[in-house]
Amino acid sequence: MLFWSALFLLITAVAVYFRYSLLTWSILVALGLTSLHFCPEYSNVKLSLLWVIYAGVVIPLNVPILRKNLISNPLFDRMAKVMPTISQTEQEALDAGDVWWEGELFSGKPDFNKIRSMPKPTLTEEEKAFLDGPVEELCRMSNDWEITHDNFDLSDKAWKFIKDNGFFAMIIPKEYGGLGYSALAHSEVVMKIGSRSGSTAVTVMVPNSLGPGKLLMTYGTQQQKDYYLPRLASGEDVPCFGLTGPDAGSDAGAMPDTGVVCRRSFDGEDDVLGIRLNFEKRYITLAPVATLLGIAFKLYDPDHLLSDVEDRGITLALIKRDTKGVEVGRRHFPSNQAFMNGPIRGKDVFIPLDWIIGGEPYIGKGWSMLMECLADGRAISLPALGTAAGKSASRYTGSYARIRKQFRTPIGYFEGVEEALAIIGGQTYAIEAARLLVLSALDQGEVPSVVSGIVKQQTMERMRILMNQAMDIHGGHGICMGPHNFLGRGYQLIPVGITVEGANILTRTMIIFGQGALRSHPYLLDEVAAFHNPDKKRGLKEFDRALFAHMGFILSNIVRTFWMGLTGARLLRTPGNRVTRYYYRQVVRLSSAFALITDFCLGVLGGSLKRREKISGRLADVLSNLYVITAVLKHYEDHGQPQADEALLRWTCDDALFNIQTAMKGVMTNFPVPVLGTIMNFLVFPLTKPFKGPNDRQGHDVARILLTPSESKERLTAGMFISDDATDATGRIDHALEHVLNTYTLEKRVREGMKNGHISTASLTPYADARDKEIISEDEYQQLKAAQAAVRDAIKVDEFEFPGWEVKTP
Repeated sequence: MLFWSALFLLITAVAVYFRYSLLTWSILVALGLTSLHFCPEYSNVKLSLLWVIYAGVVIPLNVPILRKNLISNPLFDRMAKVMPTISQTEQEALDAGDVWWEGELFSGKPDFNKIRSMPKPTLTEEEKAFLDGPVEELCRMSNDWEITHDNFDLSDKAWKFIKDNGFFAMIIPKEYGGLGYSALAHSEVVMKIGSRSGSTAVTVMVPNSLGPGKLLMTYGTQQQKDYYLPRLASGEDVPCFGLTGPDAGSDAGAMPDTGVVCRRSFDGEDDVLGIRLNFEKRYITLAPVATLLGIAFKLYDPDHLLSDVEDRGITLALIKRDTKGVEVGRRHFPSNQAFMNGPIRGKDVFIPLDWIIGGEPYIGKGWSMLMECLADGRAISLPALGTAAGKSASRYTGSYARIRKQFRTPIGYFEGVEEALAIIGGQTYAIEAARLLVLSALDQGEVPSVVSGIVKQQTMERMRILMNQAMDIHGGHGICMGPHNFLGRGYQLIPVGITVEGANILTRTMIIFGQGALRSHPYLLDEVAAFHNPDKKRGLKEFDRALFAHMGFILSNIVRTFWMGLTGARLLRTPGNRVTRYYYRQVVRLSSAFALITDFCLGVLGGSLKRREKISGRLADVLSNLYVITAVLKHYEDHGQPQADEALLRWTCDDALFNIQTAMKGVMTNFPVPVLGTIMNFLVFPLTKPFKGPNDRQGHDVARILLTPSESKERLTAGMFISDDATDATGRIDHALEHVLNTYTLEKRVREGMKNGHISTASLTPYADARDKEIISEDEYQQLKAAQAAVRDAIKVDEFEFPGWEVKTP
C-alpha cells in the first residue's frame, strides 16, 4: 500500500517538476489511480472514494466554465484588492523596451541556448580603424590633469578634433553624415577614452546617449531628421537634454516644468499655434556649450486648441539656445571633473508645435520615449566608464603592486594586498562580461530595459568596490593629486556614474525588480492587465488562464527548488565543460528558487511590495547576480575557454553565487511573516548554505594574473588606452615594470648575497656592494640602477607651491 501510494506521489511530483500541462497531469494521475486497482490492500470502497475525489478536483480544473465559476470568479474580486496599482508613468516604463534574458531568469528554467547561440561581439574593420586612429589620437591629446586642474575644460584643439572626427555622431546613420557605429563600437570608444580621461569620455558619450540625437532618430519627423541630424553629426550643433530639476528627479510625474498651448507671434508671423514654456533644469551635461536643448515638460491645453483634453502629459521638444527667454546658467563642478555641466532655465519661452520631437502625434508620449531611449545610456555609456576604471586599475594597480616594495618584497606578494588585487581583477572580469552581453543584445535589435538597468547598477557598484581597493593599495600615491596620479580622478568620478541615468539606489530598489517582476514574470503582468481590462468578462477570462498557469508554475518551482536543493542540482543536464557545468547548474537551481521567492513575496505582500524596498532591493541583487554569472559564462566561452582564465571565471561566479545566497537569506530572515520565511529557507536551502564565496587559492591565482604581463592580463585589459611615453602618468608604471622584470634575476643574486653574508643586510647601497664584491658586473649594476630610478619615478608623488605659502627656514 505504501509502495503504490509513493508511486502515485512520484508520478505527481514528476509531472509538476517537468511542468506538464494540466490535462497531461490529470491523465497521469488517472493512470496512477488505475494502477491502484492492482493493489489488493485497496478495497472497492476506497478506490471508489479516490475516484470521486479525483473527479471532484480534476473535472472542475479541466472544464473552463466550472473552473471560472467555482474558483476564478471568487478569487478575482479578492485579489483585485491586493494587486499592485500601476501609474501612467509606471505603465509607460513597463511598455518600454523588450523582455530578453531577464525573462529566462524569471522563468525558473532558463534556456541557455538563447545567449550561447549569440555570436561573439566583434567590431567592423572601419570601427577598428577609428579606435586605432582618431580615438588613439584623442587619448594622447587628453592630459587629464591639465583638463581637470589647470583649464577646467578640454583644450580648443580637442574640441575641434572631436567635432571634426565625428565623435558626436557615432550613433547617427551615415545617410545623415554620421558614423553609424554599432553599440559595441560606441562602448569601446567611450571605454578607451575613459581609461585616459573621464572628462573627455563623458563629453563624448552624452551626445551619443540619451539626448536629441537618439530621440530624433527614433521618434523625429522626417523634416526634423533632415535638418538636425546632419548638424549634430558635423558638430555644428552641440546637444544636451534637460530632464532633472530642483523639485523632480526620479519622480518625473512631479515635474513642475510646464508648457501651455497658445497662439502668439513668432519669427515674423502672427497667430502661430505653439507652446509657452517655463522650465528649470539642473545637472545637464554639455548645457554650457550646447546650441540645441532637449526639454521634457508637462503640456496643458486649457483653451482646447488641440483637443478636448486639458492635461496632455509629459512631452519633449527641441529648443534652440538663442530662443528668447532661454537662459543657460553658470557651470556645475561635479566631483572635480571638468566636463561641461550646468543648469538651463526658460521663462515664457514660445516655440511652434513642430518643435515637439515627433510632432503633434507624440504629444504626451515623452516619458515612454525617454524610457525607450534610456537603454543606451544605461547599457552602453556608463558601463563603458565602469569597464575603463576596472581595466585601468587591473593593469596599473597590479603593476604598481609588483614594482612597489616593502621589506624588500613586492607589496603584491603580501596576502592583504593580494586579497584586494583579487577583488579588482574579479570585479573587472564581471563588469566586462556584463557589458559585452548586453551590447550583443542591442546590436541584434533587442532593447532590454530591465537588463540595461542591471548592467548600469552592477557595473557602477562594482566599479566603486574595485576603485576603493585600488586606492587602498596605492595609499598616499593615490590620494596626492598631481600629474603623476593616474588613479585619483577616476576615484572622484565614482559618484558621477553612481548618480546619473537613475541613482543606483533607485535603480536597485525600484527598477530592476519593481519593473522587472511585472515585466519579466511569466504570468504576473497578464494577471495585472486582466484586473485593469475595462471589459470585465474578457478580464475574467484572461485572469482564469493566467491564474492557473501561475499556480502550476508555483507548484513546479516548489518541487524543482526543493529537489535541486537536496541534490545540489548535480543531476541536471546543462551545457558546459568540467569548469562551467557546475555554474550552469547553479543558475538553473537559483533561477527556480528566485521565481519561487518572488511568488511568495507577491502573494503575501501584493501591492505593498512596491514600498518594501529592502526586500525588492535584495530580490534585485539576486536577479542581477544571476545575470552576471550567465554573462561571465558567455564571455569565457566566447574567448575559447582559456585555461589561464579559469581563476577569473571561478572567482567571479563564486562571488556572485555568494551574493545571491546572502540576498535570499536577507529576504527570508526579514520576511514580514516569519513562518513563511522559514518555509522558504527550508525549500531553497534544505541542507545548509552551500555557497562560501571565492576561496584564498582562487584569490591568489587572480592576483598573480594582475602582477605580471600575460595573455590573461591582456585579455582582461583589452581595449584600454596604453601610453608608451615613459614620462606619462601611466607610461611610467609600464616602463618601471619592464625594468623590474628584466632585472629580476639580478635582484635575486643581490638578495642571495645578503642571505649568504657577502652583503650587509643593513647596507644602504646593496647594488654597489654587490658590484664591488663581483656578484654583479658593472653593466648589471647600471641595469639595476636604471630600474631603481624608473621605480622611483613611477611611485613618486607631485609637490606644489601654493600662493601665500612658502617653506620657512627654522
